[in-house]
Amino acid sequence: MGFLNVLEDRHLGRLDVPGTAFLDNSSGKEFPSEKDEALKYGTGRHADTVLVPQPSDDPNDPLNFSPAKKLVMTTIVAFGVIIFSAVIAPMLAPGLVVIAGEFKRPLMDVSLATGYQSLVVGCSLPLVSAVSRKWGKRPVLLVSAFFGFAGSVLGAAWTTFDGLIVSRIVQGGSVAAFESVAISMIGDIYFVHERGFYMALMQFLLGATSNFTAVIAGPITANLGWEYLFYMLIPFTGIETLMLFFFVPETQYIRNKRSDLGDTEMVGKDGSVFETIEIGSTMVPPKKTFKQQLAIFTGTYSNDNFFQLLLTPFAICTNLPVLWSVISSGGAVALVVVQSIILPQVFSEAPYGLSPTGVGFLSMGPFVGGLLSAVLMAAIGDPLVRWACRKNGGVYEPEYRLLSMIGGFLMPLGALLFGYLAQNGVSFWATASAHGLDVIGVIVVATSTAAYGVDAYKEMASEIFVLSAAFKAFVFYSFSYFVNNWTETAGVGQVFYTLSIITTVIILTTPAVFVWGKMYRSYWHRADILGKLRLRTHAEE
Repeated sequence: MGFLNVLEDRHLGRLDVPGTAFLDNSSGKEFPSEKDEALKYGTGRHADTVLVPQPSDDPNDPLNFSPAKKLVMTTIVAFGVIIFSAVIAPMLAPGLVVIAGEFKRPLMDVSLATGYQSLVVGCSLPLVSAVSRKWGKRPVLLVSAFFGFAGSVLGAAWTTFDGLIVSRIVQGGSVAAFESVAISMIGDIYFVHERGFYMALMQFLLGATSNFTAVIAGPITANLGWEYLFYMLIPFTGIETLMLFFFVPETQYIRNKRSDLGDTEMVGKDGSVFETIEIGSTMVPPKKTFKQQLAIFTGTYSNDNFFQLLLTPFAICTNLPVLWSVISSGGAVALVVVQSIILPQVFSEAPYGLSPTGVGFLSMGPFVGGLLSAVLMAAIGDPLVRWACRKNGGVYEPEYRLLSMIGGFLMPLGALLFGYLAQNGVSFWATASAHGLDVIGVIVVATSTAAYGVDAYKEMASEIFVLSAAFKAFVFYSFSYFVNNWTETAGVGQVFYTLSIITTVIILTTPAVFVWGKMYRSYWHRADILGKLRLRTHAEE
C-alpha cells in the first residue's frame, strides 16, 4: 500500500503502472552511477527531481524549449484563454435586462443568445479534438482565434437582434480550442513537477476572470451600449491572432509511448527495484529556424481516419476516473456560469434594484475569490505533491493531485450561503462574498481534477479537456433554457440549495478515486479498451 492508502496493483510492478513515476531522488535511494546518468534531472532547487516525462535529445521537442520561450507561449495562450473563453461568453451578462428591454424580448430569449453560443462550443469540441490530433494544435488555435475576431466584427457592425444571435454563434467557434487544446498544451511543454502552477493559472482564467469581465462590461453597457463590447474586442482578438501566429509554434510531438523507457532497473537501500529510464541513441535533427516554426501545418500526427478521431473523446468516457474528472471539473465551472446567468435577474429587481454597472461590480467578489484560490493552489499544489512523493519513497502517484480537493467543500458552502442571502434580500456585499467563497472551491476542484487527469492519463489529456469543456458548454446551454424561469418560480434559494447538494456529492466521491485510482490505471492499461475499439489517443500513435 502506498502513502495515504493509495492501493498498489497486484498485476504490474510498482513503477509499471502508467502515470506512476520515480520523481524525487532526495529520499535516500542509491542507484548505480551509470544508470543514474541515463536519467535527466531538473536544475536548481529541482536538481533531485527526475524529469517526467523524460525529454528527448531533439531540440524541437517542446519539453526542450527554453524557459523564456515556454513563458512567452504560455502568456500568449493564457491571453487567448482570457479573451476567447473568459470574456466572450459572459460579456453580455450584466446587460441582459437592458438588452431584453431594447429589443422588447423576454429575458430568456436574450439568455439564449449565449446559450446558442454554448451549443456551438459543445458541438465543435469533438471536431477541435480530432483536428488537433490529426494535424496539430497550432492550426486549430489560429482558426479559432480568427472566428473570435470575425464574430466581434459582425457584432459591432450588425446591431439587430438577429445580428446579435449570429455574431454570438460565430464567436462560439473560437471558444472550444481555448477551453481544451490550449490547456492541454501545459502537458506538452512542462514536466510533472512544473504543471501545478500553470494548471492553477489556467483554471483561474477560466473560472474567475469571467467574473471580472462583468465588472468591465457592466459600465460599458450602461454608458455606451452593448454593441461597444464588440467594438472593444476587435483589437484584442486581432492582436491575439497575430501573436499566436508569430510566437506559438506547434507543441504536438510524436514521442515514444513510454517516454523512451528502457529495461533499466534501479535498486534502493531497502532492496526495492524500480524501473527507470534509458535514453536511446537516435539521430538528432537540426533545430528549426524561426521561419520554419511559422508553418501552420507541420505534418500528420495520427494515422487513424478522421471518423475514428471524432469518436475517441466519447470512447474515453468508458474510463471511470476520466468520466469523474470530466463531470467534476466541468460541473464546477458550470456552477460559476449558471450564477452569471441569474445575477442580472436577481439583482436588477427589488429589493436590490441595481443597474448594469452595479450588477457588474457584484462580480468583484467571485473574481477576488478566484484570485485567492489560484494563488493558493499555485503556492501549495506542486509542493504538496512533492511532499507526498517523498513520503512515498520518491515515487509519484497522480492521485496525490487530489489531496487539495478538501478545499473543494467551499464550493457547496458558498453556493448554500449565496442562495440563502439572496433569497432573503441580505446586503449585496454579503452575497458577493458568498459568491467569492464558492468560486474558491470551484477553482480548487477544477485545478485538482484537471491536474489529476493530465498526470494519470497523459495520453488522453486533450480528450479529457475536450470532454470537460463540452460538458460545461452543454450544461450552460441546458440551463439557459430554464434557469431564469426556475429562479422566478422556485426562488434563488431553492436553485442554489439544489446546486449545493449536487456539488457536495461530487466532492464526496473523491476518496474512492484516490484509494483505487492506481489499481484502475493498471486495469485500464491491461484491458486496452480503446485498442479493442480500434481507437487510439494522441500519445499512442
